[in-house]
Amino acid sequence: MELTLAAAFLIGLASTLHCLGMCGAISGALTLSLPAKVRESPPRLVTHVVAYGLGRTGSYAVAGAITGIVGTALLRGIGDVGWVHMAARILAASVLAGIGLYLAGWFPRFAQIERIGVPIWRRVEPLGRRLLPVSSPLHALLFGVAWGWLPCGLVYSMLIWTLTIGDVLQSAMMMFAFGLGTLPGVAVAGVFAARLTQLARRTHLRQIIGLSIVAVAIVTLVYP
Repeated sequence: MELTLAAAFLIGLASTLHCLGMCGAISGALTLSLPAKVRESPPRLVTHVVAYGLGRTGSYAVAGAITGIVGTALLRGIGDVGWVHMAARILAASVLAGIGLYLAGWFPRFAQIERIGVPIWRRVEPLGRRLLPVSSPLHALLFGVAWGWLPCGLVYSMLIWTLTIGDVLQSAMMMFAFGLGTLPGVAVAGVFAARLTQLARRTHLRQIIGLSIVAVAIVTLVYP
């Protein structure tokens, strides 16, 4: 379990380099919507940004719990059959490897999976916009909860991975770990956007991160 949580956190960190445009834009919208007195006070600004990140991470954890429930029901419904668990392990490793190849820039079509959540997002997005301008940390938290359902290929790939775990708590924890991994990059996106963009353009760095995730996929397959 420690390995899968570490992998989820690593993917969250790596996603900042790959999805800087989307994450930075949302973080920027949050920052610009804050009152001037909040933007000019670093402690208060950090509080709002962290609240937003925790709200988004909470949504990831809820989504992970849902996929955990579905995955557990499916596995139990099929029964304790050896080939079923082996198939689940192969699917989990394949998804994880796909994420690694996607982050490395070798499998861009992997992002098309985000089309799955478009119908849900059409209902949630208006609610998120109504929360602007953000006026308090609680408001920022709710803003994060809403925008945590934004269609994202990496998030949905992670959810497919958790679907194969067969454990509700672990699935939720994996998505929470993934969300925590995204927090540092998203939190500083508005301040260090130029620097992060330069890092995102470093092909070798992205490939190293992607190959590291592929290696984790192989390890999880060989050593369950």
